[in-house]
Formats: sequence, structure tokens, C-alpha cells
Amino acid sequence: MPTPTENLSLFAEPDDSLRTRLRERLSALAKRQVFIGTSSWKYEGWMDQIYSRDRYLVRGKFSKQRFEAECLSEYAQTFPIVCGDFSFYQFPSAEFWRRLFRSAPPALRYAFKVPEEVTVKMYPVHSRYGDRAGGINEQFLNAELFRAMFLDLLEPYREQVAVLIFEFGRTQQTLTEFLSELDPFVASLPAGYRYAVEIRNQEFLAQEYFSCLRQHGVAHVFNAWTRMPEIAEQMQLPDVYTADFTVTRALLRKGRPYEQAVSQFTPYREIRDPNPGTRQALRDLIGRAARLPQPSYIFVNNRLEGNAPGTIEAIT
Repeated sequence: MPTPTENLSLFAEPDDSLRTRLRERLSALAKRQVFIGTSSWKYEGWMDQIYSRDRYLVRGKFSKQRFEAECLSEYAQTFPIVCGDFSFYQFPSAEFWRRLFRSAPPALRYAFKVPEEVTVKMYPVHSRYGDRAGGINEQFLNAELFRAMFLDLLEPYREQVAVLIFEFGRTQQTLTEFLSELDPFVASLPAGYRYAVEIRNQEFLAQEYFSCLRQHGVAHVFNAWTRMPEIAEQMQLPDVYTADFTVTRALLRKGRPYEQAVSQFTPYREIRDPNPGTRQALRDLIGRAARLPQPSYIFVNNRLEGNAPGTIEAIT
């Protein structure tokens, strides 16, 4: 893949060969129900790769505000799906959803992370949580809150929502304690959406966990993350395929902290650390989904190798 450099002109044209290759490959896979996209999309480092700089000029200068407001439409010219990580940090308003879905063609599909106010058992000790840091979340797995503040506002756009992801950070709960709260929650979820669960406790990858998900048609998220088994290892676990669709999030190299990846890879213009094992696992998931066939949703993060579009080109 041609690698952009910092010496590119302000008005350099994007690598249309890269965009064309990705568009053609991803469109063909989407027709086979394999949808590949990225985790988030507002990355200036993808300028001249996925994004055309001149679209975001105001009075001859690059406008970050215009870029962030409008780049999803250009993203959709290459990718069939995107994962919105932003929703993990808040309950988006009805107006926010309206602007988001109007900002891109209706053919674009979305995955959204469910807000942490639903999925965090105890708030981490971090400054952004203010007085809540280190405290118990009284709204943990509150089904009524989830419906009223999230699903009801998404309802007008339900046909464009591919999957909703419940991300559970590492917890001190035992598996039995976790499932005692998870099971009635997922049992109460309304039909009409695909749901998936992502965990960060390796010891939870057990028959009881998979059985709970399978009983309710919820997918286990294959996730590449610093303290989880490699995706290839997860794929070999008995009973790991718990729904009639699969969800994968390629986030981090095993053993690499998030903060280190941010420092090492920003501004995400190029692949810095190829990960052959994860690439092959993603290819294997693509092959499995295409053979069945069944819907498969694969999301690649910049922090896996340094540049998500480059990683996606490599695996396809």
C-alpha cells in the first residue's frame, strides 16, 4: 500500500487507488453479508487516503469543524459500515441521532456501543467520572433506562443499525455473579435489533457464559485486546458461536496498553506494527461467514497496527 508522508502538499489528492480497491473489495464482501468497517471515523490521519482534503477547506484553510461534521458522508463512499464508539460515553440526544443519520447516505450501516451507564458495574477511578469515580453504578444493566434513553431514540433509524454492542470492562465479579445480572437483562431486550456482548475477563470465556448468550440469540464479540486471548484462540473455544451472526472488534495487540498504542500510532497515517496473527484470524472469520453464509460485522481500530484502512486492505 502506498504510504503517505508528512511531505504531502496541503492540496494533495487522496490515494484513489487505495479507495477504489477498498470500495470494490468491501462492496463485494457486503453482498455476501460480510460487513467490514472501522472503529470511529474522524481521523485527520486518513486525509489523502480515505478523505479528500479540499472538501474541508474554508477560505482556503482546512476546517476541523467541517471535517468532523461532514466526513462520514465521504467515509461511506468506501466503507459499508462503521462502529460508533462515541455512544459509550453518553446517551445521545434525539437531535444528535437526527444529525448523525442525515450526515451519511442511508445505505451506510452502523454498530453502536451501548452507553457505559448501562454496562459499567463500578466507575473507574478516573478524573472524567468526577464524584462518581470508584463508586457503584446504580444503573448497571437497567433495562428500562436502556430502552427509554437509547433504544426509543434509535427506533426511527432501526433499519440502519446492524448491531448494538454491550462492552463490559474488566470486573472483580465472579462469572456466576456477572451472569446472574446479565441473563435477566438480555432476556428482557426487545426484538428488532442484533445484540452482542464484549467482555474483558478472560476467565469468563466458559460454557456458562456462552450458554447464556446462545439462549437469547446474543453474539459473543471476538475482541483483540491487551488482556484477552488472541482472536484465533477465541475462535477455537467450544460453543463460542452463540448467534446466527458474528461480531469482531480488532482493537489492540495482546499485551499492549491502550495509552501506549495511542502514543505510538498517532496520527494513524500508516501501519507501524503489522500483526499477522490477527490479520489471519480476521481472514478466517471472513471465510467462515461467507461459507455459511451469515452476517458478519468486523471493525478494525487504528490502534491495532497504526492505520485501520491499511489493515483492512491487508486482510482483504
